[in-house]
Amino acid sequence: MIIVNVKDNESVDRALKRFKKKFERTGVLKELRSRAYFEKPSIAKRKQKERAVYKQQMFVDQNY
Repeated sequence: MIIVNVKDNESVDRALKRFKKKFERTGVLKELRSRAYFEKPSIAKRKQKERAVYKQQMFVDQNY
């Protein structure tokens, strides 16, 4: 359970922003989407490798 304590003189928008940030860091939404349907382990590994290659290529492109 995510708890956000609202401080004195703090706007609701600011507290909501902190809540959203905490929620995103927990990874609940990401896990929910991954559990929406079954994915074979071999396909999951393949996608993970493709993401790693893409990220590495983007890092190399940024440094040049």
